[in-house]
Amino acid sequence: MREMQTVLTIAGFDPSSGAGVTADLMVFAAHGLFGTSCITSLTVQSTMGVEGAMAVPPEVVAATLDCLVRDLPPVGIKIGMLGTAATVDVVAEFLQMLREEGRRATVVLDPVLRSSSGRELLDGEGVGLLRKRLLPLVDWVTPNREELGVLTGHVVTRREEMPDAAVTLQAMGEGLRVVATGGDLDPPDDLLLTAEGEVMWLPGERIESRSTHGTGCAFSSALLSRVMLGDSVQEAAGMAKRYVAEAIRTATPLGKGRGPVNHLWPLGDE
Repeated sequence: MREMQTVLTIAGFDPSSGAGVTADLMVFAAHGLFGTSCITSLTVQSTMGVEGAMAVPPEVVAATLDCLVRDLPPVGIKIGMLGTAATVDVVAEFLQMLREEGRRATVVLDPVLRSSSGRELLDGEGVGLLRKRLLPLVDWVTPNREELGVLTGHVVTRREEMPDAAVTLQAMGEGLRVVATGGDLDPPDDLLLTAEGEVMWLPGERIESRSTHGTGCAFSSALLSRVMLGDSVQEAAGMAKRYVAEAIRTATPLGKGRGPVNHLWPLGDE
């Protein structure tokens, strides 16, 4: 029996459980990992969209991280919605502390900047701090096409513009691996840029479904999970993409809007 690994999600709380920490914890469980969580923002949302959000005070975020790391130190960390510049700063300080103390953890950043319904989830000051302080401290970053454009200042409207933008994003960190997700492309291929600068396209297929809420959260959490299970860079990204595709394909329609994917679909004997 292999040792249970602890992984941490730092993200917002979605009361409909389609995205955020509740979704991340389901993904971790589906991969046989033990998940802990630090909530950064309380949102009012359902499958119909985000109606409001209230940031958790940064001192509470800091205290939660300190409490968890003393008892349940994570070997992997997924970062999602941060909400405010102050919280970005707290999380960056936490990651820097881990490095200085030699507590190495693989970090995947899903830069949640806007909800799928169009609500801004991180302001300009927060985006600037994310670029300057957070990106140099993470191992992976998984922006969608819109987030890739915001973070780099590139115009990214076509598939052909994604590689140059990914290279610009990679330069903001050291040894940073980039997966730019292309769920709105046709076909929905993802771009993988390795730490060595190799560009690969991960082929996707269009699955017609209204159960697509939380795909970004699911992908980044599945990516971290696959890395923790020992996959190579390309294998981890490819398996995370497959996980999301099957989560969409096997989802039961819920709610009146964009329902959640099936975060707990059986992984079989992989």
